[in-house]
Amino acid sequence: MANVFASAWFYWAIGIAVGLPLGLVALTEWQHVLQRRQSVLLRPVTILRNYLLPLAALLLLMLEANRVPPHATSVRVVSTLAAFVVLVLMLSGINAALFQSAPDGSWRKRMPSIFLDVVRFVLIAVGLAMIFAYIWGANVKGLFTALGITSIVVGLTLQNSVGQIISGLLMLFEQPFRLGDWLQTPQAKGRVVEVNWRAIHLETSTGLQITPNSVLAAASFTNLSRPEGKHTCEVETVFAHDDPPERVCAMLTRMASELPQRDPSRNPNTIALGGMQYRTKIPLISPAEDGKATARFRRWIWYAARREGLHLDEADDSFSTPERIEEAIFKVVGPTFRLSRDEHEDLVEHARIECYADGERMQRAGETPLGMTFVLAGAVQMNAIMEDGSEVVAWTQEEGSFLGQSTLTRQPVLGSAYAVGEVTAVYVGRDKIAELVQRNPRLLQELGRTIEERRQHVLRALDQTTEVDID
Repeated sequence: MANVFASAWFYWAIGIAVGLPLGLVALTEWQHVLQRRQSVLLRPVTILRNYLLPLAALLLLMLEANRVPPHATSVRVVSTLAAFVVLVLMLSGINAALFQSAPDGSWRKRMPSIFLDVVRFVLIAVGLAMIFAYIWGANVKGLFTALGITSIVVGLTLQNSVGQIISGLLMLFEQPFRLGDWLQTPQAKGRVVEVNWRAIHLETSTGLQITPNSVLAAASFTNLSRPEGKHTCEVETVFAHDDPPERVCAMLTRMASELPQRDPSRNPNTIALGGMQYRTKIPLISPAEDGKATARFRRWIWYAARREGLHLDEADDSFSTPERIEEAIFKVVGPTFRLSRDEHEDLVEHARIECYADGERMQRAGETPLGMTFVLAGAVQMNAIMEDGSEVVAWTQEEGSFLGQSTLTRQPVLGSAYAVGEVTAVYVGRDKIAELVQRNPRLLQELGRTIEERRQHVLRALDQTTEVDID
């Protein structure tokens, strides 16, 4: 018995028998704490508890307690397993400490996972070579020499493909764009849907554009999505020499501000470039709206320029002729105001025909109408304003109807009117409308009754009891 207590293996056995359970209990508690906190150190601690600690205990038991020779095969196998677990633990700990816990925007957070995989593979290969060299006595110099020669041969053979891979890795490391960003490249304009080692895939209006990384890395391109919320599209137009630049800029800016694709937090602006050219910058919510916004803007300004007597692309407008005005007055204005033949002829000089594009705003909430508009062709959608500022469709006016009757009371309207399809209308100024109403007092009563009927119609549409005065 005395010999047992005097032996070194006895204390090693007792230490392992007591230390292993205590270590497992301590690491288990630490593991639970990290799991509750969702810490990035959970995986390294799990590897330490489940693999490294038992292997270390087994290795000490074999070497110190059982006195197994270090060069024995069983000891070498256990040592290899323990060394490999140490290597995995080191890689997991470095990854958790440096990259998984990195703050947003830092270079550690921007490090692509491809780079980490490559570095991890190289470290594992070097670590395994060192393990076999020190534990098993293997000669790994010849292996590294063969791998070096092989890598040179493969690199020379696949230099084009390898160049694209390196370009892709460098571009991924720099991260000039992310998935979902819009890019303007020399080849195409589109949204990034995939990035791999060889090429970048852009979703364009004509299909999927695949651009090799080496081509994109060697050329300049524009990331339309950065900085966020700052994208604008530019539209250049041409007007006649005689058109006042201030009126042209005001009209273009006003139409740009009406676009549904515009960013409501920013305002568009127009500048005169000289030589009859103008440039309008339209802030957009997303680069994906470029095409829709440009197409709608060009369509709207075609109508707006003719309404204001401007000459887009130096074109003359001969639509609002006296003959057409007279025909329109006879068709829609005359029946409403019960005009005589002399009044028909007198009104021709005070009226004009206007055209509106589909979706264009004909009347803005909060404005006081300067005259009345009579619908000659098309339909007008009347929207009421809710308490939260949103709009709801109240009703639709067809041919022969009118809007802007509050011009007589000079009160601002609380609703908006939008053209449904192309709308042709006859516009008559406030002074002439007031003159016609003074000649026919009964007409004023009918207009008042029309206003009240529309108010009731709006109330039913909104399903509430608050009075809403919409024109």
